[in-house]
Amino acid sequence: MPDLPAPLTALLEDFVFADRNERAELLIEYADQFKGVPESIATRPFPEANHVLRCESEAFVWPEDGPDGTLKYYFAVENPQGLSAKAWAVIMDETLSGQPLEQVAAVDPEVIFKIFGKELSMGKGQGLMGMLDHVTLAARRKLKSAGA
Repeated sequence: MPDLPAPLTALLEDFVFADRNERAELLIEYADQFKGVPESIATRPFPEANHVLRCESEAFVWPEDGPDGTLKYYFAVENPQGLSAKAWAVIMDETLSGQPLEQVAAVDPEVIFKIFGKELSMGKGQGLMGMLDHVTLAARRKLKSAGA
C-alpha cells in the first residue's frame, strides 16, 4: 500500500499529541480558512453527483484535473455550522490536492479519527468519511482512466 501523501503525514504529526482542547482549537482554525467552491467550478444548485450523501452538513466535492496529472479538490459545505466538514475540506484540499493519485486513492478513513479524535460522533464520522470517499474515488477513477 502506498504511503500517505507527505502533507497529510505532516499534518497528522500536529494532531498526534494534541489533547481534546488543542485538537478543537486546531480544527476551528482550519474551519475558519474555509472558502467554499469558486463559481468558476460550480454554482448553486449544485449537482447531485457531487453531493456527499452521508454528510449532515450538506457537503459537495468536485475533483478537477491538474496540469501535472493530479487532482485539485474543491468543496462546498452548505451548513454554516458545519465546522467539522469545513475543517476537513480545508485539510483535504491542503494535504491531498496535487498529490500522487496512488497515495490519495489509498488514504484510509482511519486518518479522520487521528485528526478529529476517537470521540467523533457516528453522524459526523459518516459525513467526513463520505467526503473522503468522494476524493479517493475520484483519484481511483483518474488512475483507471490513465491505465495505471
